Amino acid sequence: MRVVQWAGSLALAGAMVHSAAAQETVKIGIPVGLSGANSVVAPSVVQSSELAAEEINAAGGILGQQVELVVADDGSGAQGAQRAFDSLVFQSDVDVLISMETSAARNAGLPIVNRAGKPFIYTSFYEGRSCSPWMYVDAWVPEQQVKPIVDHFADNLNAKSFYLIGSDYDFGRGMLEFTRSYIEERGGKVLGEEYLPMDGSDWTAIISDLKSKNPDALITSTAGGAPNVTLTKQLRNAGVTIPYGNLAVDEGTAKNMGGDATDIFISQSYLTGIESPENQKFLAAMKAKFGDELKTPNDLSVPQYEAIYLYKAAVEKAGSTEPQAVVDALPEVSYTGPRGPIQMSKQHHTPLTMYLGQVTAEGGVEVIKTFDNVDPGEQCPNL
Repeated sequence: MRVVQWAGSLALAGAMVHSAAAQETVKIGIPVGLSGANSVVAPSVVQSSELAAEEINAAGGILGQQVELVVADDGSGAQGAQRAFDSLVFQSDVDVLISMETSAARNAGLPIVNRAGKPFIYTSFYEGRSCSPWMYVDAWVPEQQVKPIVDHFADNLNAKSFYLIGSDYDFGRGMLEFTRSYIEERGGKVLGEEYLPMDGSDWTAIISDLKSKNPDALITSTAGGAPNVTLTKQLRNAGVTIPYGNLAVDEGTAKNMGGDATDIFISQSYLTGIESPENQKFLAAMKAKFGDELKTPNDLSVPQYEAIYLYKAAVEKAGSTEPQAVVDALPEVSYTGPRGPIQMSKQHHTPLTMYLGQVTAEGGVEVIKTFDNVDPGEQCPNL
């Protein structure tokens, strides 16, 4: 029997068992925030992982071996990540780690990855410049994501002054540091920049300050999931109607917000409305597998799906799951999936097509502009 394991607080709820021939498996470790801030988006990430594994196994596996997913709850934070990575690496002895995590969780887990010498594909958009010989990233960084929103606000909505709100950790501060720099480079002004702890939920004082300073536009960078929901709801209840760009909300979370998300501007590398054969095939397969339980595929779950295929391609190129051979092969392989061709060849990062969109009242996203093959810029020049 091959078991898809869940470690952490939701162990029994997610367990799935599949029959397979008695043989060795390729173990993929997935530390992810089943609890904490990322719990809103983690289920979609697990679903996309399960689909990738099912498809690969149905096609013969990786080098003839079936894929086994080992999912561990990282609690969306540093302490939980240390436990999850340690369990996956040293107890489960996974062949690779592929995960969407908060930056706090990634930073806590990365020393374990480095010590163990395990390939690690990080599938979450993040603040950039996190570098390791063992880590590759198939999601966007600020150089790819921030400029479309700032440019649209300044050029099309005549915004000259901005207010920035974030969660107080590496992602929130890193994204807004880049945003402030780019706004000022364009000649704009930042009237305020305020933060709450990652688990904070009362934005009242910050919203009061925002309203008193009367900026032309608002840009936020909170921990993905729950903080997006609480901040947006409180902004709407306070009557804030200025142009609002959210650097952390994905399409799935926007749907969960309901009417509160209407008119938010987002910049993403994946939207369900991408009209490509690969995306239509992916969406149909997700619907067929999960039915009414399907979580909206989004810019956090789709990179996870594609990363599993990128790992498969690297193993097959290397002819082995041997860690060094796989990390040597990763920048040389590509995979064309729902987002188009993905290759992590730019200093362990990838050029991406980006979409500037605005959330509609129905919870979808209207694409305003497409930016092809956006380079991630200088991320890890010493690797």
